[in-house]
Amino acid sequence: RSASVSWARDVYKRQIPDSVTSIGDSAFSNCTSLIEITIPDSVTGIEEYAFSGCTSLTAITIPDSVTNIGVGVFFDCTSLTEITIPDSVTSIGYTAFCGCTSLTEITIPDGVTSIGGAAFSKTPWLAEKQKENPLVVVNGILIDTETCTDNVVIPDSVTSIGEFAFHGLSLIHISEPTRPRLISY
Repeated sequence: RSASVSWARDVYKRQIPDSVTSIGDSAFSNCTSLIEITIPDSVTGIEEYAFSGCTSLTAITIPDSVTNIGVGVFFDCTSLTEITIPDSVTSIGYTAFCGCTSLTEITIPDGVTSIGGAAFSKTPWLAEKQKENPLVVVNGILIDTETCTDNVVIPDSVTSIGEFAFHGLSLIHISEPTRPRLISY
């Protein structure tokens, strides 16, 4: 059963019933007064834009049963400060956390093998990663090069290049290491 119903927009806390297995597209989208949500272990998927625009959302626990965080799920959740992605998640969708302007702490498990384009754009977390290294690599996925100012050498640790990884970069030269390998894009 999917929770793709329209919830009251003036709710502050919400406990999703145990009978729900998927949080549907835009289920809580633009619930601007929603502060906290509890997702039960019965939920395996969080679909597109499920919590987008929940500008007051500060606390959410994603259970270990979730395997996929869909496109734009937390897009513009401007009060969200930290998120722990459970070990069960293998895929983070396009713009999943984009615009989360207070998001400073993200725990991404090693099992995440797919990260959509701009998944972390406009977050303080990404800005801090860019300061550490202009080539932002997560779990072997090159996700961002926006702050690169010179030639780009793709490190050996990169196994795939995320969508829009080179967005906004005026490239002079990109080179791969000498060791031949498959890089998916």
